[in-house]
Amino acid sequence: MRIQIDVALHYRFPRPNTVFLTLEAANAKGQEIVHEDLDLGDAELYRIVGDAGVGERIWACLPGSEMILNYRALIDITRPNRALDALDAAPLHLIPGEVAPYLRPSRYCQSDKFATFVEKRFTQFAGGQKVAAMREWIEANLTYVPGSSDADTNVLETFAGRQGVCRDYAHLMCSMVRAAQIPARMVAVYSPDVTPPDFHAVAEVWLSGQWHLVDATGMGSADTMAVIAVGRDAYDVAFMDSQAPAEMLSQSINVSRA
Repeated sequence: MRIQIDVALHYRFPRPNTVFLTLEAANAKGQEIVHEDLDLGDAELYRIVGDAGVGERIWACLPGSEMILNYRALIDITRPNRALDALDAAPLHLIPGEVAPYLRPSRYCQSDKFATFVEKRFTQFAGGQKVAAMREWIEANLTYVPGSSDADTNVLETFAGRQGVCRDYAHLMCSMVRAAQIPARMVAVYSPDVTPPDFHAVAEVWLSGQWHLVDATGMGSADTMAVIAVGRDAYDVAFMDSQAPAEMLSQSINVSRA
């Protein structure tokens, strides 16, 4: 499937600033960049490889007090939407070294706090069936409420409050899966099915020797999502980090089927 991505950001800062951007679709397995263009005016750009070698991050040195950014891309999504039920979880001693870090708790995903709940609630399932059951539980028990959380909301607050946005759903998904001793990581994506349109967060789980995208909100599927970046949690995949306080003047993210 081919999708069109259009991002427009306008931010103001109190002084010339350096920002760290994570918003370009990755040149990664399961998707192909047909065309893309990033316009940041007179900013000086320095690129580095993203976490786990997925995508690129950009240091943008802004000469003035405003950032006007336009990003357009045309992406072919080639990965299939595989059912999780038939996939197996690897024994711990066979999990690769580059995957093992995603078994551990992280800043926003205190997975160690969910071990008892996961064991009792999902004990009859194994492997991909367990992951699918967790995803269904999260979608059924949480309510998607824009504005119900902020950058400091952690997964324990989400679990107790039973509401959140995509970031919170993904944190809970990663935490429960890690508590079941299955690697899981946070993924920033674009998808045409996200309402309201925005940068979207999902999980990725390690089953049958590969990473598989899982959207606990139920809005997206693997064959419709363009991956931007991966990390332990939202801290690692934020679309922008700023050294100076940032004032948003306008922001739009539009993703459509092309």
